[in-house]
Amino acid sequence: MKALHVVRPGDSISVLCIGAHSDDVEIGVGGTILGWIVAGVNLHVHWCVLSAVADRAAEAKASATAFLLDAASAKIDIAQFRDSYFPYQGVEIKQWMTDLRARSSPDIIFTHRLSDAHQDHRELYHLTSTVFRDHLILEYEVPKWDGDLDKANVFVPMTAAVLERKIELLLTHFGTQRSKDWFDADTFRGLARLRGMECRAPERYAEAFVVRKAVLA
Repeated sequence: MKALHVVRPGDSISVLCIGAHSDDVEIGVGGTILGWIVAGVNLHVHWCVLSAVADRAAEAKASATAFLLDAASAKIDIAQFRDSYFPYQGVEIKQWMTDLRARSSPDIIFTHRLSDAHQDHRELYHLTSTVFRDHLILEYEVPKWDGDLDKANVFVPMTAAVLERKIELLLTHFGTQRSKDWFDADTFRGLARLRGMECRAPERYAEAFVVRKAVLA
């Protein structure tokens, strides 16, 4: 089990971001990634989206590239598993994840929450925690109409500038999502303010995660 990190400017940190759909990583951990890069962390990112075809694949690639523009290094993998059917593709996805583990040993993994109401998200949590047993895993949240937001136990504060950059990139790159009534700046800013209040973030905003097991080193 990897130790829980304190991330400081100048540190070299490798992270693996795993998302079911083309906007999940950006919503769940985009501010953390942007904030660490701005703060001077030497961030090496492997960014994986498992279900993206046609327009959504193009969105996924363009958005990931924009979020990782100033990272120390970036690798983007986009797969084409069938959206909304992940529980029925478990064997194939687990093999994909096992192959991923053979070429990736990150300090931190970001993936979906166990409590997420979307079946694809939950399946990815189960497979990530099964395949990457010896890694520190932080579970991020994606707001949706299901009302599945839960308690968090790890918070990463964000500056207002980082939050606004995150929102700008989300609204710029995901044209296929703009018609959804929850996909707007108010949702993203409101959730960040709530999480910032919960951790008393210096600039009022934060992203929140769940850690189920960690070693304090």
